[in-house]
Amino acid sequence: MKNKYKKLALGLLFDAFGYASFAFPMLDIVWAPLSAYLMTKMYKGKEGKIAAAITFVEEAMPFLDVIPTFTLMWLYTFVFKKEKETTIEV
Repeated sequence: MKNKYKKLALGLLFDAFGYASFAFPMLDIVWAPLSAYLMTKMYKGKEGKIAAAITFVEEAMPFLDVIPTFTLMWLYTFVFKKEKETTIEV
């Protein structure tokens, strides 16, 4: 459970860093591939790879930096996916 909230804190930090590229657009050149790499390290498997691709595109494209992809992936992994798994077991 502790790891769950550590991922949330890191995700919020990474999303905030992505927002900084509005002020410094040249950061996207470095941040887009780095954020994709970090996403694959935080979330394993097929879902992590898909999220990394989405993150890369979102960070590389101008004006899409407002999408909090790390936070959305955390919500998907620990809130929505968990609810879906719970309803299947019942």
